[in-house]
Order: sequence, then C-alpha cells, then structure tokens
Amino acid sequence: MLDLSRAEIEAAVDLDRAFIALEEGFKAAAAGQVQMPPVGYLGFPAHNGDCHIKFGHIAGDPIFVVKIATGFYDNPAKGLPTTSGMMIALSAETGAVVAILRDEGWLTDLRTALAGAIATRAGMRADARRIGIVGAGTQARFQIRAAAHLLREREPCFAVWARSPEKLEALRRDLEGEGIAIESVVELEALCAQSEALITVTPAAVPIIHGDWIRPGTHITALGADAPGKQELDSALVALADTRIADSLEQSLDHGEFAAAAAVGLIDAGDCVELGAVLAGDVPARRSDDDITIADLTGIAVQDIAIARVVLDGVGRQ
Repeated sequence: MLDLSRAEIEAAVDLDRAFIALEEGFKAAAAGQVQMPPVGYLGFPAHNGDCHIKFGHIAGDPIFVVKIATGFYDNPAKGLPTTSGMMIALSAETGAVVAILRDEGWLTDLRTALAGAIATRAGMRADARRIGIVGAGTQARFQIRAAAHLLREREPCFAVWARSPEKLEALRRDLEGEGIAIESVVELEALCAQSEALITVTPAAVPIIHGDWIRPGTHITALGADAPGKQELDSALVALADTRIADSLEQSLDHGEFAAAAAVGLIDAGDCVELGAVLAGDVPARRSDDDITIADLTGIAVQDIAIARVVLDGVGRQ
C-alpha cells in the first residue's frame, strides 16, 4: 500500500496528463459509465465550514476512490489553510486499500481548477482572451494558474475583483511572482462588463452577479455554489443563458448554481446539458458568438478518480 504525502503527490502530477484524464472522466460520466452516489455533506455554520465526501468508480477501472474534503473559510484569519482532506484509492477487484493520498486538500483544489479551465475553454468564444476572476482566495489562484496553462496558446489576460482589497493585492503579488500578470478591478459590475469569460469562486450565499451586467457572448464558469445555500448568480441570469452546462445535472439542479432557478420553475433538466456531452461533441456549447453560456461546476467524484489515477501513474513513472 502506498502512503503518499502532499509533497510526493505534487511531484507526481503532470498537468497535461491531468487535463486529459479529467476530460475523459467527464465524458465517461455523461455516458453513464461512472458510479457516483450522492455527495455526503456536513455543514458547520458556527465555524463557517463544511465537509464533502465524494466517492465513485469508472466502469472497468482497477481502483475506486473515496475523497474527504473540508473548507473552513475563516481559517486564514487563524493562520490556517482554508481547505484540507485526503483521498483513499481502493482495489475494485479485492476492496483492499491501494493508496492513501494525504494531499491536505491540494488535489481537490487542483482538480477543481482543472475542471474550471476545461469548462471555460469549452464555453467561451474562440476569440476570447480576457478572463475575469471573481474572488481572491486559494481557488482563485488555482483557477488562474490552470487557465493560464490550458489556454496558453491564446495568451489569456486576467482581471480580478474581490471584496477584500488586501486579499486582491496579495493575489496580484503572488501570481506576478509566477510570471502571470493580473489587473485589479475595483467594481464587480465593471469586471463583468469588461470580461469575455468569468470564473466565479466565492462562497456567496446570495447572488452577487446580475443578468443586466453580462454582455452578449460572455461565458461564465460558476464554481462557488457547491453546497446547499450557496449562490453566486441571480436566477434571472441563469434563465437568460442560451446554454447551461452542468458537471452533473443531478447535483447542479439540487444544490448547484442552477438549483435556485430550477426551484422557482425558470429552468429544468431539459434546459441544461452535461459538460461531458459537450466535450464529447454530442451537444454544442454555443451556437453563436452572441450566446451567453454558463457552466455550473459542483464537483463530482469522477474528478477525484481521474486526479488520483494521475498521481498513481506519476508515482509509477518515477
């Protein structure tokens, strides 16, 4: 049995292989080839935290994966990381534990960012380069790095808005040190108006982005609403979209960004498509350069399976 530390895990990940693995995982999920039971969720409102337990198996794979991931959003003020967790890979033939991945939440952050970049590339216009990021926490950094890597041939430019000017400046300095230039934007409405694609990564409980802020042709990848009670986009904007892309229709309509619009009858499952179907070429992400497209990513177990396989394959190549 392998027992891998975060440092060993980070050293084993090849980003290009990881992007491919996630895309194939989304396709398998949309094709009905993945067992993914409902997400386990624990809320800790007194401490502004939550825990997700996700697990699943891709048909034919030699392993299945169980993942525990926590997010406690007041931790930075205590000098602690926002996220933590671990993954366990088990044999699909014997049930024996194959590997413990003590990633401290790093793999969840990474696979979330890779999915965000994949969905953004799939939904944005072919000529789009200007990407607005809503939020300046850990996931904002991961999203920018992932998008910069996957979309490098387009030479994307990034602008960021956050409630905290201090966090925004810290993000700008950090990424500038990595060679990624960031423009800071003071007003969220201005960021929306100026962006050709938006990636939202906040734990907002009430909508912060409104339909009349979004110009035709814009793509939005919304990642914040990964649990009940979270919502970043107003329901009118969700209803306005020409294409709605979900990593999982079941999750998005139950507790994702699309849930609020579905709850009041503005949309239903027939008005949405799954990301895997878009990636497979079964349905188009957009039909016109003027379309508004929204991807709602709640995080699904196939991402954890895919990224765990990338780690184990990487360890095997070392």
